[in-house]
Amino acid sequence: MKAILQSLLLAALATALHAGEPTEEARNNLRAFPAPVQGMTRHVIYLPKEADESLLKVELVIGKTVVIDEQNRYFFSGKIEEETIQGWGFTRYVLPKLGPMAGTLMGVPPGAPKIERFITLGGEPNLLRYNSRLPLVVYVPQEVEVLYRVWRAERVLKAANET
Repeated sequence: MKAILQSLLLAALATALHAGEPTEEARNNLRAFPAPVQGMTRHVIYLPKEADESLLKVELVIGKTVVIDEQNRYFFSGKIEEETIQGWGFTRYVLPKLGPMAGTLMGVPPGAPKIERFITLGGEPNLLRYNSRLPLVVYVPQEVEVLYRVWRAERVLKAANET
């Protein structure tokens, strides 16, 4: 599991390094997004301009690092809400609260060491439209981390078989 966490962090770092400087338009559009309310933090993702952004999606990976056993699979409950900013039409993403953690109930050997693991929200991946002209703005409770990765589709479409 530690390898998975390292892979997620490396992917996020690689994407952040690839992002470079935000476009002037994206920086200017950040003005539309309000400051976070008390107890929340605002995370801003600037995406680099790409030749064909219709082939890309951004996956939000939201969770928290906890000290827990290595054997069981865990997830947090919670739902990311999309809100439209009045007067601008831009979308912001809000996780109002991180719900309780749940997981499998495999027996752990007595004395098994606990490790730090990044536990994410359960459910389907949060895939968002890629748009370098707007910042992706996510509001989460203070103890919550926001990571992301970029998904790329092939340019070539393949025909399905008829049966």
